[in-house]
Amino acid sequence: MAFDGFVISNIVNELNEKILNGRIYKIYQPEADEITLVIKQNRENLRLHLSASPSLPIVYLSNQGKQNPIQAPNFCMLLRKHLGSGRIISVEQPGYERIIEITVEHLDELGDVCQKKLIIELMGKHSNLIFVGQDGMILDSIRHVGANVSSKREVLPGMTYSMPPTQHKRDIDSLTLEDFFTEIKPRPVPVAKALYSSITGMSSFLANEICYRAGVDGNQSTDALTQDQCSGLYSQLKKLAVSVEKHEYVPNIIYQNGEPKEFSCFPMTSYKTSYEVKVFPSISDVLVIYYSEKEKYTRMKQKSADLRKIVQTSIERTSKKYDLQRKQLLDTEKRDQYKIYGELIQAYGYGLEPESKSLKCLNYYTNKEVTIPLDPVKTPQENAQKYFARYNKLKRTYEALSELTVETKDDLMHLESIASSLNLAENEQDLSSIKQELSDYGYLKKRGSKGTKKPAKSKPLHFVSSDGFHMYVGKNNYQNDELTFKFANGGDWWFHAKNMPGSHVIVKKEQADTLPDATFEEAGRLAAFYSSGRQAPKVEVDYIQRKELKKPPKAKPGFVIYHTNYSMMCVPDISGIKEQ
Repeated sequence: MAFDGFVISNIVNELNEKILNGRIYKIYQPEADEITLVIKQNRENLRLHLSASPSLPIVYLSNQGKQNPIQAPNFCMLLRKHLGSGRIISVEQPGYERIIEITVEHLDELGDVCQKKLIIELMGKHSNLIFVGQDGMILDSIRHVGANVSSKREVLPGMTYSMPPTQHKRDIDSLTLEDFFTEIKPRPVPVAKALYSSITGMSSFLANEICYRAGVDGNQSTDALTQDQCSGLYSQLKKLAVSVEKHEYVPNIIYQNGEPKEFSCFPMTSYKTSYEVKVFPSISDVLVIYYSEKEKYTRMKQKSADLRKIVQTSIERTSKKYDLQRKQLLDTEKRDQYKIYGELIQAYGYGLEPESKSLKCLNYYTNKEVTIPLDPVKTPQENAQKYFARYNKLKRTYEALSELTVETKDDLMHLESIASSLNLAENEQDLSSIKQELSDYGYLKKRGSKGTKKPAKSKPLHFVSSDGFHMYVGKNNYQNDELTFKFANGGDWWFHAKNMPGSHVIVKKEQADTLPDATFEEAGRLAAFYSSGRQAPKVEVDYIQRKELKKPPKAKPGFVIYHTNYSMMCVPDISGIKEQ
């Protein structure tokens, strides 16, 4: 979700609850565009992070600090001079603007009480942190904006602070139904766009949620709205305003397949199937977790990009090779026909006239008449030898391709399993294991090991079922092999998505005679989720005891064979399964 005015209203509400009347104990500037205030409140130290970064402007509370420079920048020194030991007397948001004003009361050099404001404007590339005196004059800002940067609004020391220019939007609190009909409905744009471009602080994400709640397609034009639909949209907007007024915030993160997709301070009813919603006690927790997890996923995708390219290129080449081999193998199906032609020519060719172009005779294998093409230049014996030679060539090709196609198919399945493992990689150790596997099987050039540090070994995922049984999930082929053939005992249960790349799931039986049905179902869901069928509504999962599995000789890692097994259909969803 965009860091919109409604999320900021939640942040302001949280700050008023936690830091109001708190004393500013320390001030740091860990980044060029970020300030951290250490606030003492109720014998607790809270850190308020104010970031005016153009890429990620954000405000949140946390208990963790950041590494600070040895020498504080000038802006930080100015704040320390004026705000050190100051008391926070108000935290406000003008309307639903993306602005937070923190008013601090302190003693000046003469010992008189005065007030100053720290204003953070969270507006993308125009974000700024501005320090304003009691007279409304700008004392300094973390980013100076001169006339050469903006002709509409300068932000420089000594100038009077003024709000950023508005976009002539309506405040949701003052919006009337008549305003909706006269100002929003007449705009010939999609409904969702009409909402977020007309109402202060509203993002496109929240606008689409309002449309969903009102039963309106957010992509349809406002021209097509009926009176009832307009009334429904207005009613949902007013409900939203009441939620803000009563501070009925529900900070949450929306996950899809374990990856954070959106966050919100209100329940998002439009996200249902294939999504998991986690609710948190504070909006600060949401922001910290969302952006850290998002960064982790983004960072892992960037770091694995080269490996993904190598694997994808290898899959494409191997797939083309497999298709060509299957086509050539299909062409060898005529080999027995050529052998029969040779035999029939030898049996009936004595009566042929010179330069005959064909031979009609009875095929004694099928008791049907057959016409055999002949080369008129060759003798019957030479024609027979030509068909025998063609038969022998196709026979050799068939025998060679019968083995090659199996090998190529195994290679393709191996590469697809590696591609699946890349989607499960969570850290450098996971990528190192995959890189090692690619190197071991010739897909990646081996580098000299002299002087290189051996990477730490990655660990499989560990879950506990609702019945208390330990469940382990391999994140790559080497882990799958180790889990199944070294870690698991004969009586433990093994789960795997049927006929598709995926993780081996081991459930430790411990001392129990059998596993409860709930544990079987949860292990099946894990196997379905950690497979290439994750996006499917349901996945067929095979399960069997470990003692029934065998590793084929010279088989690639992760490959097993079994003959007697059970199967069940599972939804690829791991919500509610406890991870250790």
